[in-house]
Amino acid sequence: MAKKILIVDDDQDQVASLAHVLKNKGYEIAEAYNGSQCLKKLVEEKPDLILLDIMMDTDTEGFEIANQIRSKRPASKYRNFKDIPIIMLTAINQVTNSRFSLDMEESFLPGVQDFLTKPVRFDELLKAVQKYI
Repeated sequence: MAKKILIVDDDQDQVASLAHVLKNKGYEIAEAYNGSQCLKKLVEEKPDLILLDIMMDTDTEGFEIANQIRSKRPASKYRNFKDIPIIMLTAINQVTNSRFSLDMEESFLPGVQDFLTKPVRFDELLKAVQKYI
């Protein structure tokens, strides 16, 4: 059974490009174009991994979605998905000259496995996906 990856990005061309590469490697793909679609698809599709853009409807929407998925609140409707690996996609360093790393404070980036800088190099994408799926 093919592993399923949820790609979340407001750039439809980016989603199509990533989906094409991953489908060619045998992965099943689900797509979302903002945070609310991501959470809906998360419940419907139950992916094995999430590729999550940081800047969508807001500059921090990806972080907000990751925080909701990783919430430790017993009442969280996403608690069953808290262990799904999340790889953040970011062009934010090109926009703000900020750099993100896994060494950042845990409360800001709970449970994020990796960061890939846009434009994403496909060899790096596949290596990261294979590592976490």
